[in-house]
Amino acid sequence: MMQDYLELDGALLVDKPAGPTSHDIVDLVRDQLCVKKVGHCGTLDPAATGLLILVLGRATRLSEKLMSDNKTYEGVIEFGIATDSHDADGKPTEHHAVPPLDLSALNQYSSEFVGDLMQEPPMISAVKQGGVPLYKLARKGKEVERKSRLIHIFEFQFSRYDEPMAFFRVSCTKGTYVRSLAHDMGKKIGCGAHLNRLRRTRSGKFDVSNAVELEAIPHLSIDEIKSRVIPFGQLVAMIQQP
Repeated sequence: MMQDYLELDGALLVDKPAGPTSHDIVDLVRDQLCVKKVGHCGTLDPAATGLLILVLGRATRLSEKLMSDNKTYEGVIEFGIATDSHDADGKPTEHHAVPPLDLSALNQYSSEFVGDLMQEPPMISAVKQGGVPLYKLARKGKEVERKSRLIHIFEFQFSRYDEPMAFFRVSCTKGTYVRSLAHDMGKKIGCGAHLNRLRRTRSGKFDVSNAVELEAIPHLSIDEIKSRVIPFGQLVAMIQQP
């Protein structure tokens, strides 16, 4: 472990593995790089993988602006089973037979979600109601009415279907719950569904192809780390660009 604090001001793109929370990644990178201030832009659920933007030093003040960018995801929806969390980590709440489906039918259904949508957050989420995160209420067996949010879906396209698994790509505004999209599509088709896998591939101008794998960070030299950090000034310029 590095002994001295590194003075780093910028963004580090990390390819998050499944398992740790976004906050776990922040803590791990802070400890491994010995950087005093580390934050992240846009939470990924523990089971999700892909692009996580970490902001270091002075760049932590830019997190809100970087977080507001549109996102692109790739994932898999499993039809026939609905869960309380709308993803594979939740408890099954419904089981149904899956009707005959193909890519044409799936993309016809998904096209109905493209555009402006009012989306209700899932009960198992960090959204707060009365100052209390919804997931804490859910743990007590409570379900409350949630305020729907305006989101925008730019693209929702299926590329492969191996019953009951459907592979998709979605581009959307920040704050979109992709697992709720999966749940709502299952309701529309009438067989229930949940999000089986999710990977964030893009956030604003940043792409996961330029991210470093989390496991590689402890093995990078200081110079290699610095070369991976997008400088503070460059971030500011990117934010100011239309």
